[in-house]
Amino acid sequence: MKIDPIAQEMNAVIKSGNPHLMEMLSKTGRRLYFPKSILAQTAEARQKAYDKFNATIGIATADRHTLHLPSVMAYIKDIRPSDALTYAPPPGIFSLRQIWKEAMYEKNPSLKGKSVSLPVVTNGITHGLSVFSDMFMDPDDVLIFPDKMWGNNYLIMSVREDARISHYPMFSPDRGFNLAGLEAAVRQEAKNNYKVIVFLNFPNNPTGYTVTENEGDEIVDILTKVAEEGTNIIAVTDDAYFGLCYEDIPLKESLFARMCDRHSRLLAVKLDGVTGELFAWGIRVGFITYGTVIKGDHAAFYDALERKTAGNIRGSVSSASHIGQSIVLNALKSPGIQKEMTEKKEVLRKRAMRVKEVAAGSEYQDAWEMYPFNSGYFVCLRLKTVKAEALRVHLLDRYKVGTISVGERDLRIAFSTIDEENIEELFEFISKAVKDLNEG
Repeated sequence: MKIDPIAQEMNAVIKSGNPHLMEMLSKTGRRLYFPKSILAQTAEARQKAYDKFNATIGIATADRHTLHLPSVMAYIKDIRPSDALTYAPPPGIFSLRQIWKEAMYEKNPSLKGKSVSLPVVTNGITHGLSVFSDMFMDPDDVLIFPDKMWGNNYLIMSVREDARISHYPMFSPDRGFNLAGLEAAVRQEAKNNYKVIVFLNFPNNPTGYTVTENEGDEIVDILTKVAEEGTNIIAVTDDAYFGLCYEDIPLKESLFARMCDRHSRLLAVKLDGVTGELFAWGIRVGFITYGTVIKGDHAAFYDALERKTAGNIRGSVSSASHIGQSIVLNALKSPGIQKEMTEKKEVLRKRAMRVKEVAAGSEYQDAWEMYPFNSGYFVCLRLKTVKAEALRVHLLDRYKVGTISVGERDLRIAFSTIDEENIEELFEFISKAVKDLNEG
């Protein structure tokens, strides 16, 4: 298929800054561009046309104000109709992208002095995964995940994109992160592929585990060495539950910050958003950010990559919710937001500590083993005597307890939804259900 001249210009800029990245882009990614048609003409009209004669964009106005229904705006406080009901730019509200990037540097000290792209707004982190997949995955490309992974990744990447998912055991026998397993998987796939995509999800769903400082550094070193040996590595950090660490041991920053400047064959991609960080799941505001080693003009390189990403969004959902972005932008500017976030994180920390205490009780040692966890929303049990799906159904039918079966023997529990005073009883019910099935 012929590549549009605008896409060709973007590709030339990207190739000049980092030729390896052109090898990483999918066929779709190489063809993607941000059109100069209606949006560009609208932007030009805003600069040059009289407001009363600007007939470019497909919204409705009256007296040059956004036309709206009072019945709709009655439920929206402190946000103007023009910031709630109109279309947002496909890459997102510029000031929101800026403030999120500034916050990223504050939350990740290792980013200091490093150059990364301006985040592009996605319709939640799930949409960010889909955008990434379109841009960087072709059929039969290989993706490396631990065996403990979020199930929707199969639907997004394997079913929709026809990519191949390769697994390694997430935990080593000493109950730490399986560094040897990760390295073996990456090296094995590097033998037969010029590009390998590695997904890193911490805090992990379903286990609630975040790597330690040393484990994080080892992961980065492993990927860097394979890149140095000639394989293109795309390292994607799914930071959906970023910041929710409940102990001193876990790494407190995203691995993106430590990978984004390591090697020209290593592209770091950060997916994050307000879902877990701001406890705002339904607002559907996520971000995708890029970092790699670049020659020459960093700004031009990242601008081309951002515009390709915006072209993907323009060609799918058009743009993320304007009202959602406006809410997030206003919230991030609120003087009380850090205190509020700290208070909510403390609620989850107390629950996590109570789960650790209760689930590890000696009375349960014959029924399950708790996978290591120190962060996030979830704890995962490895069942010793019963199958997870049978237990899930029995818990629901007899004890009215909802859990998630993951594979044959793993049961995921979202303690994020269980008040601290109910945690002990929850695990008592799970234990009773195990006994019921064993006696069966």
